[in-house]
Amino acid sequence: MAGSTRPDLDAGAIVGLLADDDRRRVVAAVVLGAASAEDVAARAGLPAGRANRALGRLVDARLVVATDAGLALDGDAFRHAARAARARPRSGEHDDEPEDRRKVLAAFVRDGRITSLPSSRAKRLVVLDWLVQAFEPGVRYGEPEVNEIIAARHPDTAALRRYLVDEDMLDRSGGEYWRSGGSVT
Repeated sequence: MAGSTRPDLDAGAIVGLLADDDRRRVVAAVVLGAASAEDVAARAGLPAGRANRALGRLVDARLVVATDAGLALDGDAFRHAARAARARPRSGEHDDEPEDRRKVLAAFVRDGRITSLPSSRAKRLVVLDWLVQAFEPGVRYGEPEVNEIIAARHPDTAALRRYLVDEDMLDRSGGEYWRSGGSVT
């Protein structure tokens, strides 16, 4: 299965995918030998629709792949993500930021992940501005896409999505979200 992973499937993206209970149950079912979508639903103890949605996300991300024997977890994705995380420099992550922003980001963002949310609104705005940079201006996103982008950076997608909307960094209408604020680099 080497070469089957997406280059952008890093440790944060994997954690984001596994932040969902249904997707974890589907991964467990696949690891324990479920070879088809029906088998996954049965072994995961999920209704077929939920199991298929979770499985679809994992397949789209190429964390679960189809083989001649059925479904399999792509272990190379974990190995590649672990190597990339170890190789990534631990310091200087925010060196290109102005001093005031660098201090806030260094306190609340490590290795591309939000470690905690600041209680101070001013500091939270800095972290939210950092987060909204992951959204391309002019692109419309469905809620699942928004959740996936946020989950790669922090597990509480609902709170951060709400903060981004409340602070006018994302707008939403008709089930779609788009970037409407934040700094431009």
